Amino acid sequence: MLRKLMLTTTATLLLAGAALAGEQKADIVDTAVAAGGFKTLVAAVEAAGLVDTLKGKGPFTVFAPTDAAFAALPAGTVETLLKPENKDQLVGILTYHVVPGAVKSSDLSEGMTAATVQGAPVTFSLKDGAMINDAKITTADIEASNGVIHVIDKVIMPPAN
Repeated sequence: MLRKLMLTTTATLLLAGAALAGEQKADIVDTAVAAGGFKTLVAAVEAAGLVDTLKGKGPFTVFAPTDAAFAALPAGTVETLLKPENKDQLVGILTYHVVPGAVKSSDLSEGMTAATVQGAPVTFSLKDGAMINDAKITTADIEASNGVIHVIDKVIMPPAN
């Protein structure tokens, strides 16, 4: 547990440092790449063909699961999702982590819902720390040139149709 916390904290600090480094902010994708703790997320974004979208003008709000969050999924899930034949499902999951516009933590309120790019809404809770659905927001308000990133501790799944 301590190791997981240390890895998450290190990834978060690297992400925040990457976002603040230099005079010009990097876009969402480049910020995640520079952080190093989001290799699975970046690989999934690439496999889904969403790199150009998330490098676009935006603004976007991305709730970014760490590598540890992806590793907590049932064995074989990530590998299955990364297969070309599962691209539509992967796109659905990833776009469920994206809200149009720049939503900062100060914009959140208890019970607030927001439509995702995927189409289904997410719900926020502030009672036990900021949460999106059942994932804890571990680091908030990392600014990128085309939006904002919030680091989360779980991969959130869209509701079944």
